[in-house]
Amino acid sequence: MLVLKKNQSHPHFFNQLSCGLDIISLAGEWLTAAANTNMFTYEIAPVFILMENVVLEKMRSMIGWKTGDSILAPGGSISNLYAFLAARHHKFPQYKEKGLSSIPGHLVMFTSDQCHYSVKSCASVCGLGTDYCICVPSDERGRMIPAELERLVKYHKDRGNVPFFVNATSGTTVLGAFDPLEDIADICQKYDMWMHVDAAWGGGLLFSKKYRHPRLTGVERADSVTWNPHKLMGTLLQCSTVHFKYEGILLNCNAMSAEYLFMTDKIYDPKYDTGDKVIQCGRHNDIFKLWLQWRGKGTSGFERHMDRLMELAEYQVRRIKEQPDKFHLILEPEMVNVSFWYLPKQLRGVPHDAHKEIKLGKVCAKLKGKMMQSGTLMVGYQPDDRRPNFFRSIISSAAVTEKDVDFMLAEMDRLGQDIIVD
Repeated sequence: MLVLKKNQSHPHFFNQLSCGLDIISLAGEWLTAAANTNMFTYEIAPVFILMENVVLEKMRSMIGWKTGDSILAPGGSISNLYAFLAARHHKFPQYKEKGLSSIPGHLVMFTSDQCHYSVKSCASVCGLGTDYCICVPSDERGRMIPAELERLVKYHKDRGNVPFFVNATSGTTVLGAFDPLEDIADICQKYDMWMHVDAAWGGGLLFSKKYRHPRLTGVERADSVTWNPHKLMGTLLQCSTVHFKYEGILLNCNAMSAEYLFMTDKIYDPKYDTGDKVIQCGRHNDIFKLWLQWRGKGTSGFERHMDRLMELAEYQVRRIKEQPDKFHLILEPEMVNVSFWYLPKQLRGVPHDAHKEIKLGKVCAKLKGKMMQSGTLMVGYQPDDRRPNFFRSIISSAAVTEKDVDFMLAEMDRLGQDIIVD
């Protein structure tokens, strides 16, 4: 029988990227529900539209842009889709009316083989086909290899295809890796390609003077950036933003100018009618909970929050290294994703090789099952291209302390030490 007593607000839930509960953001969500306001025109949500403008302008300034455009979207996947659409419109503005016939060749996009699956989904949804979303090899730490990107761009140019879009990831889902943005920006500039940064997970580190560099160095050279406050910043779900370097690009790309909603002769500036900037028209009010949370914490409070999460991850790494008989650290993390194996008694003292790793991978499923049955702990596991299943703990809840990290490791040992695998 499964017990599953832990929920994602509990400090012993290390399973997903969105963890914890911010009380101020929760209050904002309650008030948002009470207001029950859509976000497509200024006249029905004037204060919230102004809040959105102020907050998104501040976020763009933190990226490093003085002007630009932004919108809140229903999740990072849709934010990445908006970036794709804007990139295609920027390079081929005639596509909006003429479609595929206006493009001189087959469009090709590039992304790391460690990227979020939503990037490949853009190729499927928008007509490129997934075969034309080219996965660029990554290094042993999960970061895109710039030389491989340039090689693949040249390969497709030589065959008459049109490379136009590169997705760089700042905080991959599994390893928490940060692609080298400066090198990727140089290649995008050289071959006239749009550079998008999917910082849905890692964007919160823009607050941190200590941890922003070198992870996000060069982000200001991107053309667009996805950044999800509902992840590392702890804003209540959902709260996802996408930002663009170019002012007005969302309206130019997506506007359908429906005159029954978006009349141009209103008494206020029609740019505040945000519904015509997006393909979805109506939008949930996702701004108030973020605005209220930011007012409560302040920019310096978010910086302390980011630093604290990173320091807790560093603490976990130290504790794992202090127990080499029980835990094997896979790599030094760049973020709060800590990747490791647990060693039951059966595998302690056994030389580490590929055969042992296969057994350690089998331990993960058995130990996760014990966690779910006991209801005391939740830590996720998964494989990647280089290794079988391994544990990936996530520290993104403000409620977590060093004692909780110690509990995680001790509880894994209590539950798992007698596991036997073939």
